Amino acid sequence: MHFRIPAAILLGFSVLTVTAAAQSPAPDHQQPTLDELRSAVSNLPAGRVARPDSYDAMTAKQVRYIEGVLSGPRNGISGPLAVMLPSPDLGDLTQRTMAYARFAGTDGFSSVPPKLNELAVIMAARAWSSPYVWNAHHRYAVRMGLPAELVEAVRTGAPPPANLEPDVEAVHAFLDELMTTRQVSDVTFETARTALGGDRQLVDLIGTLAIYQMSAMLTAIDRTGLTEGEEPTLRPLD
Repeated sequence: MHFRIPAAILLGFSVLTVTAAAQSPAPDHQQPTLDELRSAVSNLPAGRVARPDSYDAMTAKQVRYIEGVLSGPRNGISGPLAVMLPSPDLGDLTQRTMAYARFAGTDGFSSVPPKLNELAVIMAARAWSSPYVWNAHHRYAVRMGLPAELVEAVRTGAPPPANLEPDVEAVHAFLDELMTTRQVSDVTFETARTALGGDRQLVDLIGTLAIYQMSAMLTAIDRTGLTEGEEPTLRPLD
Protein backbone atom coordinates (compact mmCIF):
# COMPACT_ATOMS: atom_id res chain seq x y z
CA MET A 1 0.00 0.00 0.00
CA HIS A 2 2.35 2.74 -1.25
CA PHE A 3 0.43 5.97 -1.70
CA ARG A 4 1.46 8.81 -3.96
CA ILE A 5 -0.21 12.11 -3.14
CA PRO A 6 -1.76 13.74 -6.24
CA ALA A 7 -1.64 17.48 -6.73
CA ALA A 8 -5.43 17.53 -7.07
CA ILE A 9 -5.82 16.40 -3.45
CA LEU A 10 -3.50 19.16 -2.25
CA LEU A 11 -5.39 21.80 -4.20
CA GLY A 12 -8.62 20.49 -2.74
CA PHE A 13 -7.64 21.62 0.75
CA SER A 14 -8.33 25.24 -0.17
CA VAL A 15 -11.89 24.28 -1.02
CA LEU A 16 -12.39 22.16 2.09
CA THR A 17 -11.39 24.91 4.47
CA VAL A 18 -14.42 27.02 3.67
CA THR A 19 -16.64 24.43 5.41
CA ALA A 20 -17.08 24.32 8.88
CA ALA A 21 -5.77 14.52 19.02
CA ALA A 22 -8.56 12.01 19.30
CA GLN A 23 -10.98 12.99 22.04
CA SER A 24 -14.71 12.98 22.74
CA PRO A 25 -16.69 16.16 22.07
CA ALA A 26 -17.16 18.45 25.04
CA PRO A 27 -20.69 18.11 26.38
CA ASP A 28 -21.50 21.82 26.15
CA HIS A 29 -20.37 24.44 23.65
CA GLN A 30 -19.92 27.72 25.46
CA GLN A 31 -17.60 30.70 25.44
CA PRO A 32 -14.31 29.80 27.15
CA THR A 33 -13.28 31.73 30.23
CA LEU A 34 -10.14 33.85 30.33
CA ASP A 35 -8.48 31.26 32.57
CA GLU A 36 -9.30 28.52 30.05
CA LEU A 37 -7.83 30.58 27.22
CA ARG A 38 -4.64 31.28 29.18
CA SER A 39 -4.32 27.62 30.12
CA ALA A 40 -4.76 26.49 26.51
CA VAL A 41 -2.02 28.82 25.29
CA SER A 42 0.36 27.84 28.10
CA ASN A 43 -0.09 24.17 27.15
CA LEU A 44 0.50 24.45 23.40
CA PRO A 45 2.52 21.48 22.07
CA ALA A 46 6.10 22.21 21.08
CA GLY A 47 7.14 22.53 17.44
CA ARG A 48 9.23 24.39 14.87
CA VAL A 49 6.52 26.89 13.86
CA ALA A 50 6.49 29.86 16.23
CA ARG A 51 3.95 29.87 19.07
CA PRO A 52 2.92 32.95 21.05
CA ASP A 53 4.96 33.31 24.24
CA SER A 54 1.78 33.83 26.23
CA TYR A 55 -1.90 34.63 25.90
CA ASP A 56 -1.10 38.35 26.31
CA ALA A 57 1.34 38.18 23.37
CA MET A 58 -1.35 37.04 20.91
CA THR A 59 -2.98 39.26 18.32
CA ALA A 60 -6.72 39.92 18.39
CA LYS A 61 -7.23 37.48 15.50
CA GLN A 62 -5.27 34.77 17.30
CA VAL A 63 -7.42 35.26 20.39
CA ARG A 64 -10.60 34.95 18.30
CA TYR A 65 -9.18 31.81 16.69
CA ILE A 66 -8.45 30.19 20.07
CA GLU A 67 -11.89 31.24 21.32
CA GLY A 68 -13.45 29.62 18.25
CA VAL A 69 -11.67 26.32 18.86
CA LEU A 70 -12.54 26.16 22.56
CA SER A 71 -16.14 27.23 21.93
CA GLY A 72 -16.59 24.11 19.81
CA PRO A 73 -16.31 20.42 20.66
CA ARG A 74 -12.61 20.48 21.71
CA ASN A 75 -11.12 21.20 25.10
CA GLY A 76 -7.59 22.09 23.98
CA ILE A 77 -5.37 23.29 21.14
CA SER A 78 -3.91 20.15 19.56
CA GLY A 79 -0.97 19.84 17.15
CA PRO A 80 -2.28 21.13 13.80
CA LEU A 81 -4.38 23.78 15.52
CA ALA A 82 -1.27 25.13 17.22
CA VAL A 83 0.68 25.10 13.95
CA MET A 84 -1.94 27.36 12.34
CA LEU A 85 -1.66 30.11 14.96
CA PRO A 86 0.56 32.29 12.71
CA SER A 87 -2.35 32.28 10.21
CA PRO A 88 -5.46 32.54 12.40
CA ASP A 89 -7.86 33.25 9.53
CA LEU A 90 -6.85 29.99 7.84
CA GLY A 91 -6.86 28.31 11.23
CA ASP A 92 -10.42 29.36 12.03
CA LEU A 93 -11.77 28.08 8.73
CA THR A 94 -9.80 24.86 8.91
CA GLN A 95 -10.50 23.99 12.54
CA ARG A 96 -14.21 23.86 11.82
CA THR A 97 -13.63 21.43 8.98
CA MET A 98 -11.36 19.34 11.20
CA ALA A 99 -14.00 19.24 13.93
CA TYR A 100 -16.69 18.30 11.40
CA ALA A 101 -14.57 15.35 10.27
CA ARG A 102 -13.21 14.35 13.68
CA PHE A 103 -16.54 14.04 15.47
CA ALA A 104 -18.23 11.88 12.84
CA GLY A 105 -21.37 10.18 14.02
CA THR A 106 -22.32 13.06 16.36
CA ASP A 107 -25.24 15.34 15.55
CA GLY A 108 -24.07 18.27 13.44
CA PHE A 109 -20.89 16.58 12.28
CA SER A 110 -19.81 14.15 9.55
CA SER A 111 -22.30 11.47 8.53
CA VAL A 112 -19.62 8.75 8.14
CA PRO A 113 -19.83 5.90 10.70
CA PRO A 114 -16.97 6.44 13.19
CA LYS A 115 -15.05 3.23 12.44
CA LEU A 116 -15.03 4.01 8.69
CA ASN A 117 -14.14 7.62 9.38
CA GLU A 118 -11.16 6.49 11.44
CA LEU A 119 -10.08 4.23 8.58
CA ALA A 120 -9.78 7.33 6.39
CA VAL A 121 -7.83 9.11 9.14
CA ILE A 122 -5.23 6.39 9.62
CA MET A 123 -4.85 5.91 5.87
CA ALA A 124 -4.18 9.65 5.55
CA ALA A 125 -1.61 9.38 8.35
CA ARG A 126 0.07 6.44 6.61
CA ALA A 127 0.11 8.24 3.25
CA TRP A 128 2.08 11.11 4.79
CA SER A 129 3.99 8.97 7.33
CA SER A 130 2.59 11.25 10.04
CA PRO A 131 3.47 10.04 13.54
CA TYR A 132 1.34 12.74 15.16
CA VAL A 133 -1.90 11.82 13.39
CA TRP A 134 -1.15 8.10 13.65
CA ASN A 135 -0.45 8.21 17.39
CA ALA A 136 -3.59 10.27 17.99
CA HIS A 137 -5.88 7.87 16.14
CA HIS A 138 -4.66 4.29 15.71
CA ARG A 139 -5.85 3.05 19.11
CA TYR A 140 -9.05 5.03 18.82
CA ALA A 141 -9.68 3.38 15.43
CA VAL A 142 -9.63 -0.03 17.12
CA ARG A 143 -11.94 1.20 19.87
CA MET A 144 -14.37 2.37 17.20
CA GLY A 145 -14.48 -1.13 15.72
CA LEU A 146 -11.67 -1.51 13.17
CA PRO A 147 -9.82 -4.83 13.45
CA ALA A 148 -6.40 -4.41 15.01
CA GLU A 149 -5.00 -6.58 12.20
CA LEU A 150 -6.23 -4.08 9.61
CA VAL A 151 -4.76 -1.14 11.51
CA GLU A 152 -1.41 -2.94 11.62
CA ALA A 153 -1.65 -3.71 7.89
CA VAL A 154 -2.18 -0.02 7.17
CA ARG A 155 0.83 0.84 9.34
CA THR A 156 3.15 -1.60 7.57
CA GLY A 157 1.74 -1.22 4.06
CA ALA A 158 0.68 -4.87 3.97
CA PRO A 159 -2.44 -6.17 2.17
CA PRO A 160 -5.59 -6.03 4.29
CA PRO A 161 -6.48 -9.17 6.25
CA ALA A 162 -9.12 -11.57 4.96
CA ASN A 163 -12.67 -11.76 6.22
CA LEU A 164 -13.16 -8.05 6.90
CA GLU A 165 -16.68 -6.82 7.49
CA PRO A 166 -18.21 -5.87 4.11
CA ASP A 167 -18.44 -2.15 4.91
CA VAL A 168 -14.82 -1.98 6.10
CA GLU A 169 -13.60 -3.97 3.09
CA ALA A 170 -15.52 -1.72 0.67
CA VAL A 171 -14.28 1.53 2.18
CA HIS A 172 -10.69 0.33 2.47
CA ALA A 173 -10.73 -0.73 -1.19
CA PHE A 174 -12.23 2.63 -2.20
CA LEU A 175 -9.66 4.70 -0.30
CA ASP A 176 -6.74 2.54 -1.39
CA GLU A 177 -7.75 2.67 -5.04
CA LEU A 178 -8.33 6.44 -4.90
CA MET A 179 -4.99 7.20 -3.30
CA THR A 180 -3.04 4.74 -5.42
CA THR A 181 -4.56 5.36 -8.87
CA ARG A 182 -6.07 8.84 -8.35
CA GLN A 183 -9.47 7.58 -9.44
CA VAL A 184 -11.95 4.79 -8.68
CA SER A 185 -13.78 2.33 -10.90
CA ASP A 186 -17.56 2.26 -11.17
CA VAL A 187 -17.67 -1.00 -9.22
CA THR A 188 -15.51 0.34 -6.39
CA PHE A 189 -17.51 3.56 -6.29
CA GLU A 190 -20.90 1.87 -6.12
CA THR A 191 -19.76 -0.69 -3.55
CA ALA A 192 -18.40 2.03 -1.26
CA ARG A 193 -21.45 4.26 -1.70
CA THR A 194 -23.75 1.37 -0.78
CA ALA A 195 -21.61 0.42 2.23
CA LEU A 196 -21.54 3.99 3.51
CA GLY A 197 -25.23 4.64 2.95
CA GLY A 198 -25.30 7.27 0.22
CA ASP A 199 -23.67 10.21 -1.52
CA ARG A 200 -23.46 12.45 1.53
CA GLN A 201 -21.50 9.82 3.43
CA LEU A 202 -19.21 9.29 0.45
CA VAL A 203 -18.49 13.01 0.16
CA ASP A 204 -17.97 13.33 3.92
CA LEU A 205 -15.50 10.43 3.76
CA ILE A 206 -13.44 12.27 1.15
CA GLY A 207 -13.57 15.36 3.35
CA THR A 208 -12.06 13.38 6.23
CA LEU A 209 -9.35 11.92 4.02
CA ALA A 210 -8.42 15.35 2.69
CA ILE A 211 -8.47 17.37 5.90
CA TYR A 212 -6.42 14.78 7.77
CA GLN A 213 -3.80 14.91 5.05
CA MET A 214 -3.62 18.64 5.76
CA SER A 215 -3.29 17.86 9.47
CA ALA A 216 -0.52 15.40 8.66
CA MET A 217 1.36 17.95 6.54
CA LEU A 218 1.07 20.70 9.15
CA THR A 219 2.40 18.50 11.95
CA ALA A 220 5.10 17.04 9.68
CA ILE A 221 6.65 20.39 8.79
CA ASP A 222 6.31 21.51 12.41
CA ARG A 223 7.65 18.22 13.85
CA THR A 224 4.91 18.62 16.43
CA GLY A 225 5.67 16.97 19.74
CA LEU A 226 9.17 15.82 18.76
CA THR A 227 12.18 17.02 20.72
CA GLU A 228 15.19 18.32 18.82
CA GLY A 229 16.94 15.45 17.05
CA GLU A 230 14.18 12.92 17.81
CA GLU A 231 13.12 10.74 14.91
CA PRO A 232 9.40 10.18 14.10
CA THR A 233 7.93 6.82 15.17
CA LEU A 234 6.04 6.28 11.88
CA ARG A 235 8.61 6.02 9.12
CA PRO A 236 7.99 6.25 5.37
CA LEU A 237 7.43 2.92 3.64
CA ASP A 238 10.30 1.63 1.53
